[in-house]
Amino acid sequence: MKTVLVRLSRSRLGVGRRLRGGLLALAVTAVAVFAAPPPSMAAGDNYFISCDAAFSSCQTGKKVSYPAGVCDTASAYYGSTIVCVDYYGDYVYVKDNKADGYAAMAVIESDRGIAYRFCRNPHGNGSWAKCNFDWSEPAKKQVEGGILQNSVTMPLAILWSFSNN
Repeated sequence: MKTVLVRLSRSRLGVGRRLRGGLLALAVTAVAVFAAPPPSMAAGDNYFISCDAAFSSCQTGKKVSYPAGVCDTASAYYGSTIVCVDYYGDYVYVKDNKADGYAAMAVIESDRGIAYRFCRNPHGNGSWAKCNFDWSEPAKKQVEGGILQNSVTMPLAILWSFSNN
């Protein structure tokens, strides 16, 4: 949001100063409201081109000390990203395992409900992040790991598939 500084001139009439001050406050409020990003962008989770689509859910993971669940590692080309899934809690953990300046990514693809769940770890090399998703238990899911290079480029490696049928 652009910040504009305005200095009001002094007036001998208090009414004139209050009126100008009120108009200025109204104008500044209007600019702030219309210049503010939509809630999805304000939350910081609109980091990939598909994040605003109805078929996807994007989360920025909360930094944690360690993972739980089943884990696998993507190759060095995909940032040596480690992804773990806790099947019973619908948690996804992603570790940034390479100091390359890119955020580590985990993606869970599903054949029911929301098709793509993105979990981003922007916390840097050596860190773990945890995302909490709610997915359809009987759905077939594919786990992928990689890196987010920019808002339209996310190289991913398929790690494994699972289903709770």
